[in-house]
Amino acid sequence: MSNHWIEFLQTQGARLVDAKLSDFGDLPGELAAAKAGLVVADLSHWGLIGFAGEEAQTFLHGQVTNDLRGLTPGQAIFAGYCSAKGRMLANFLVFKRGDNLLLMLPQALRESIQKRLAMFILRTKAKVRNASDEWLRLGLSGPGAGALLAEALNLAPAPEIMAVAQGEAAFAVRLGGDRFDILVASTAASAAWLKLSARARPVGAVAWDWLMVTAGIPVILPETQDQFVPQMANMVDLHGVSFTKGCYPGQEIVARTQYLGKQKRRMYLAHVAADAKAGDPLFSPEFGGQAAGQVVNAAPAPGGGSDLLAVMQIGSYEGGDVRLATVDGAPLVFRPLPYPVAGSAA
Repeated sequence: MSNHWIEFLQTQGARLVDAKLSDFGDLPGELAAAKAGLVVADLSHWGLIGFAGEEAQTFLHGQVTNDLRGLTPGQAIFAGYCSAKGRMLANFLVFKRGDNLLLMLPQALRESIQKRLAMFILRTKAKVRNASDEWLRLGLSGPGAGALLAEALNLAPAPEIMAVAQGEAAFAVRLGGDRFDILVASTAASAAWLKLSARARPVGAVAWDWLMVTAGIPVILPETQDQFVPQMANMVDLHGVSFTKGCYPGQEIVARTQYLGKQKRRMYLAHVAADAKAGDPLFSPEFGGQAAGQVVNAAPAPGGGSDLLAVMQIGSYEGGDVRLATVDGAPLVFRPLPYPVAGSAA
């Protein structure tokens, strides 16, 4: 996040907490607006890794869980990046902009994942860079978001999920319904923000994180790196894994999990009347004092408590008694995910 952008957002009322734009001074109001209204968010807590070069797309295709060979500027995809054990070190949105590929992932992981990918480029005709200051990230969500995007930035993504609209100084992906990620050239970001915030309420990272949680989209963070194979975090259900693309790090284990064994853990959406955070353990009677799962992501919920995504033993979910942090901690109340999950009624 550039100093100029921070200073601009602070003139708009932004409040920084631990170098992260938390909110604009009224978190309860922002959460309520995110639930039912039209909001625009700064997503500077997300970073960008850029790839360029004639073999960049081929190189990246061989590193991630999804098939990038047919990726065009008109679409985006989810993908994961796994260790040799098949567990995700990161997951991200992948865009194509001209001849460049862009990976959007949490800023907390950007540097380490960029360095790790760079190690494997070797003689490949590809270059990797930090693109976070080239394109500033915004989010737009709520009734009328599509119309506002078209009016303010002349961007109109197709109605299909993951459709991308490309403009001269910005592009946007439809994450679902009236919810969009927007990438704006740094030179045009302030003007774009003023146009969008004239109609949409500004919100910070906390409210946007809540929208991500309730949309059922997992985000790997430092607290959860190398913990979950993609299937556990519903990445297959989010079309983030290809089983026909060929090799990538961890591919054999990911494929074996899909075809040779019964899946024992998956991801669920829940509410808890307590504060929760990524990495918190979960307990259930079926497993006694041994953790039965882990919080993937959590955010304060409108009205109190936390909404969260949790990977846990399917048996614990079916038992119905799952507790946060300790065996006698606050109970989880499960809620349906907003997309179908293969082999599950959840």
